[in-house]
Amino acid sequence: MTEARHRAPSPVLLTDPASWPPSTFATQVRVLAGRSLKTAFGDRRLVFFGLLQPIVLLLLFSQVFNGVSTLPGVAAYQGYVNFLVPATLVNIAMTTAMSSGAGLLAEIYSGFTGRLRCMPISLSAVLVARTISDSARLAVQLLVTALASVLLLGFRPTGGIFGVTAALLLTLVVGWCLSWIFVAITTWLRKAETLQMASFVVMFPLMFSSSAYMPLETMPTWLRVVSAINPLTYAIDATRALALGRPSGWSIPVSLGIAAVAALAGGWISARTFRSPREAPPR
Repeated sequence: MTEARHRAPSPVLLTDPASWPPSTFATQVRVLAGRSLKTAFGDRRLVFFGLLQPIVLLLLFSQVFNGVSTLPGVAAYQGYVNFLVPATLVNIAMTTAMSSGAGLLAEIYSGFTGRLRCMPISLSAVLVARTISDSARLAVQLLVTALASVLLLGFRPTGGIFGVTAALLLTLVVGWCLSWIFVAITTWLRKAETLQMASFVVMFPLMFSSSAYMPLETMPTWLRVVSAINPLTYAIDATRALALGRPSGWSIPVSLGIAAVAALAGGWISARTFRSPREAPPR
C-alpha cells in the first residue's frame, strides 16, 4: 500500500494530449506564421533571388522607359527613377500578394492543411498566419528595394525619412490586404494552372493600366478612364506623394479604404471556402 501510494504518476498521463490546455488563436497564428517564415528564409538562394528580382526589374524599367523623363507628367519628379520607384514598391506588394495564394496552394497539395484539419485548431488561423508571414517577407523586400534604389539608381525621396517610412507602411498594408484576394482565389479554385491564369488576369491588367509606368496625361482617353477606377492607381499615387513629399489629395484614404474592402471580402470568402474538406485536384 505504501509503495502504491508513493508511486510516480504514469508517463502516459503526463503526455496524454487530452490533458493539454487548448491553444489560443493568437498562439496558433504565431506558430504557423513562424513555420512559414522558417520555410521562406531557410533557403538562402531563394532569399537572394527573391530580393534580387525586384531590383533587376526596377533597373530594367528605369532604363527602358528613361526617355519619358521629359514628359510633362514626369519631368516634375526630377527623373524617371523618382517616378518609378514608388510604383515599383506597390507592384512588389502585388507580386508578393499573389505568392500568398501560391504558398497556400503548395501546403494544400503537400497535405499539410489536411493534417491540420485533424487537429483542434482554427482553420482561419492558417489563413491569417499565411498572410502575416508573407507580409513579413514583403517588408524585407520593400526595405531592400528602397535602399538599393537610393544607393544604386539615384532615387531621391524628397519626403524625407518620415515620408519614406509612411510610404513603406502604406505599401505593406496594401500588400497584406491584397494577399487576401489571392488567398480567396486559391481556396476557391485549388488548382495550380487555374490559379496562375487567374492571377495573371488580375495582376497584369491592374499594373499596366495604372499610373505606375506612364503619367495619365499621355494615355488614351479610354485608358485614362480605366486608370481612374483602377485601385492600384490610388495606392501608387499615395506612395509617390508620401515618398516625394507631394500633395496626396484623396489618394491615401481612398487606397486604404479599397484595401480594407478587399481584405474583408477576401477574408470572408476564403474563410467560407477553406472550411470545405474537399481535397486538392490531381496535378
